[in-house]
Amino acid sequence: MAVMRLGYLHARVTNLAEAKRHYVNTLGMQVVLEQDNRLYLKCWDEWDHHSLMLEEGGVGLIKLGYKVAKAEDLAYFEQKIEAFGVRTTRMSAGENLAVGEGIRFTMPSGHLMELYHEMEFTNTAVGLVNPPLFPRHLVGVGVPRLDHCLLKTDDIPLAERFCIEALDFKPAERLVSELGDTGELMGTWLFCQHKTHDIAFVAGEQGRIHHWAYKLENWDAIRHAGAILSMDDTSVGFGPDIHGLSRGDTIYFFDPAGNRNEVFAGGYETYQDFPTVTWTADEIPRAVSYIGREIAENHFTVDT
Repeated sequence: MAVMRLGYLHARVTNLAEAKRHYVNTLGMQVVLEQDNRLYLKCWDEWDHHSLMLEEGGVGLIKLGYKVAKAEDLAYFEQKIEAFGVRTTRMSAGENLAVGEGIRFTMPSGHLMELYHEMEFTNTAVGLVNPPLFPRHLVGVGVPRLDHCLLKTDDIPLAERFCIEALDFKPAERLVSELGDTGELMGTWLFCQHKTHDIAFVAGEQGRIHHWAYKLENWDAIRHAGAILSMDDTSVGFGPDIHGLSRGDTIYFFDPAGNRNEVFAGGYETYQDFPTVTWTADEIPRAVSYIGREIAENHFTVDT
């Protein structure tokens, strides 16, 4: 029984045409379908129907979809979520375009999440038989896959406990005000398989999102991404830099609507017996920006 990964993210944008230019021309995502004022996109190395759905009319997160390993996992997690005290509803196949049956619930953090097992298979840009290393004509950054998200909540301990007890996630890293029993939990980065994190929470308004991230291969890809972002006059928050927390190479930037994206490389693998790493508040500059240790104020104050 397992949650495997972040499968899709649905978000609002203020202008769909501007968003399309950003996600297709700058990031290099592929348009799967455009209809009913919605845009469905995927990255070149993703095999499911889509990983991002954009809807015109505002800004911020609509919902998240996490894929489970087996069909019977849906009933398993439904029971655990209900036992935690969170109400679930069943969603039917096709209720979300190309997505099978699943369960839907609002996490204690105020974010709408869906668990599902099946999504229509549409292959990758390089195929699955004797594939080349990458598509010959990548556009822009050429992001290969959706990776993780960082959410805001006014009760981090509750959000963490829900992910652990109801979804079987484990905390890879935690940020505390100080060591010891009196230390306040200021952030938590949780994994479900082998990433440094699949979901994370920091303090803020319920239901808000700090960013969603795309995984790149290495530091050279981060450097290339930085050049593309500059060429396209994309608003950059900070980076390129390295996180002490997660050991990930990073650049944060904004889409035209103001939603924050990240490109992320490096990091380390986690395992079920992985011991939780702890950072203290006095080391926030190094935890976030290990090289520069200078972080734009908007990194802590802006969310959607």
